[in-house]
Amino acid sequence: MAAPMKMIRTSVRHGLFQRLWKKASILGTVRCLHLQEYQSKKLMQDNGISVQKFVVVSNFEEAEHATDHLDVKEYVIKAQILAGGRGKGVFSNGFQGGVHLTTEKKKVPYIVENMLGSKLKTKQTVGDGVLVQKVMVAEALDIGRSILCHIDGSYLHGTKTSATDPDSIVKEPVDILTGIKDEQALSMAKRLGFEGVHLQEAADQIKGLYNLFIKVDASQVEINPFGETPDGRVVCFDAKVNFDDNAAYRQKEIFAMDDMSETDPREVEATRLKLNYIGLEGSIGCLVNGAGLAMATMDIIKLHGGEPANFLDVGGGVSEQQVHDAFHLLTGDAHVKTILVNVFGGIVDCATVAKGIVDACKKINLQLPLVVRLEGRNVEAARKIMKESDLDIQVADGFDHAAQLAVQNAKAYIQAEKS
Repeated sequence: MAAPMKMIRTSVRHGLFQRLWKKASILGTVRCLHLQEYQSKKLMQDNGISVQKFVVVSNFEEAEHATDHLDVKEYVIKAQILAGGRGKGVFSNGFQGGVHLTTEKKKVPYIVENMLGSKLKTKQTVGDGVLVQKVMVAEALDIGRSILCHIDGSYLHGTKTSATDPDSIVKEPVDILTGIKDEQALSMAKRLGFEGVHLQEAADQIKGLYNLFIKVDASQVEINPFGETPDGRVVCFDAKVNFDDNAAYRQKEIFAMDDMSETDPREVEATRLKLNYIGLEGSIGCLVNGAGLAMATMDIIKLHGGEPANFLDVGGGVSEQQVHDAFHLLTGDAHVKTILVNVFGGIVDCATVAKGIVDACKKINLQLPLVVRLEGRNVEAARKIMKESDLDIQVADGFDHAAQLAVQNAKAYIQAEKS
């Protein structure tokens, strides 16, 4: 069974342990699809769910004509990136805030102009931020009452006031085989505080959201806020829709929306090579079999004062070609100053890994320090292959020894580069 890649991929943004335990998939490398806000809104709109009026622009000329198609009292202009905290973000050109409100049509193009083509840095982005390539111009609506609505499979969740108040959280179990029933949607709407003419409207929206969740093979649909306007409309104001990547083959149109422009280029290449990979920012490139061993490898590297450059699980059915591809990926990363191979041979034949290592080192003319720790099936044959290769491979005696060597090598390499 391959690594829980969906868990792992999200976690790289938020600290090592959390990074490696948030998403799950069963087989092979998959890409975790997150839609931009405007894409989620369009998906809901196309499925009969009430959202704000909006247009999307990608250049100044389109921005100049945006309000021609959107005649409203007030506009909200939102930079489209896959990160929270946009409202308090800062652009690389000094412009403040990725979310702006205005009642003046003539200001819309100039706000958009300040966003497009610049990087927006928020509390959730890494490095110097994310390049803004699209901006959503939408109808700004006052929210009379705000509710969080969340769907994650067999449950509908709603929060009507504060998450710290247990009585404010309501749940409705749904049989995923039969789907949501009218009376369940109505009950959920009532418990969330909808009344009168809005009760049935809210129930219809809740039912529509659940049906959308099933139709598109989503892993979650979150509406925050889902609520009423002072003039009595029930609207899904902001949406987050994530998808089950195992259904990519039957949701081709949705997955085609992902241009991967915000995806780490290393991960794009890993997807092409069918490798389970997450890019980090350390100096020790790791090639490991098994998600648990990969995470333990990163932990022990940190314990000895080093930093992993990646999570890379070659899985149980690794071939010589995959080992070569993994080395190609690692050596293409400028962060990597040494490589650590840590493989426990159960299903994996250590000799296969050793042949792949030797072949990769020769073909790419490896110049980085290389530490290899192999244990298990056919390990003696593997050690013989590496020894007879006459390559500069440091064969470690154990897990801890391998990590120590890798950390020492990385520090020495970095020091040599500086001097």
